[in-house]
Amino acid sequence: MSEEINPKRRFKVPRHVRRVLSVGILIFIFEYLVLPQFGTAKKSLHLLSDVNPVLLVLAVLVEAAAIASYSELTRTVFTPHAPKRFETNRINLSTLALSHVLPGGTAPASALSYRLFSEAGVPASTNAFGLAAQGSGSAVVLNIIFWIALVISIPLRGFNPAYGFAALVGVFLMLAFFGTIALLTRGQHRADAWLRATVGRIPRVDPETITRLLTHVAERITMLTSNRAILWTSLGWAAANWLLDAASLWIFVYAFGYALSPIDLLVAFGLANVLAVVPITPAGLGLIEFILIPTIVGFGVPQQAATLAVLAYRFVNFWLPIPIGGAAYLSLEWRRGKSQTA
Repeated sequence: MSEEINPKRRFKVPRHVRRVLSVGILIFIFEYLVLPQFGTAKKSLHLLSDVNPVLLVLAVLVEAAAIASYSELTRTVFTPHAPKRFETNRINLSTLALSHVLPGGTAPASALSYRLFSEAGVPASTNAFGLAAQGSGSAVVLNIIFWIALVISIPLRGFNPAYGFAALVGVFLMLAFFGTIALLTRGQHRADAWLRATVGRIPRVDPETITRLLTHVAERITMLTSNRAILWTSLGWAAANWLLDAASLWIFVYAFGYALSPIDLLVAFGLANVLAVVPITPAGLGLIEFILIPTIVGFGVPQQAATLAVLAYRFVNFWLPIPIGGAAYLSLEWRRGKSQTA
């Protein structure tokens, strides 16, 4: 009798194959999306002589404020176990740097964030829920901002098929987010029974541990949704993070002499960041540039100015946090090693 083959095992892609595919996709993105933008930027370097340096400094400060807002969001969802502000900023910068250097970097960055916040004294249940709420809630706020901008923009600018695709991605994300909340808060007993039945089939996994974690997460969700002050503060910091990030991009464009309409800016910004949620490259490297530049050009900014503005913005938004985050991580590890030897 022939051995029955598990369909899931049959189609499982080996780890080394996934790595090769990831490297291949990165090379493709860099070759066909990133390098052409640098070529265009090289032809546009003469525009740098007309750039206002004060605006460039302001754009950098606004981007720093966006990152600080995300840390405030972290501290809010960790209430009342939030670490100190300086430590939260260092942890977030560390995980931001990691997510910018690995394809699909959200997963390893989340794991690193969980470890660092655990070492900072955040309880496991609060940590797990807080990180999930922070990431999902922030994405939901981005989609709301994008949808509002689309509702205003489409009658004025017309409809683009890419808008519909991005909006559809947002719909699925919102359904997943709110469906999970409903399952954990209103249908906790059903979720509990389903998890027990599922986890009970997995070797070396204790269903009681998973059930306790589920209970704690449901309690945290109930606490967050019932405490309107915390809920609105979280939404406010998430919105501030995205709006300040978008404002930094607007200032970079303005520094090259073009005042983009705020609605047009939010459509371009939202479109790029919603579509970049697909974990093909680290933090949407190449994809965001590929979407932002032609969209901004479509809104009336010349190609050369749009290219330089977006590349300058991405230098501050993507590349600069890598060395800063690396230094932040080393400072955390140094403190950890010092406390272990004390």
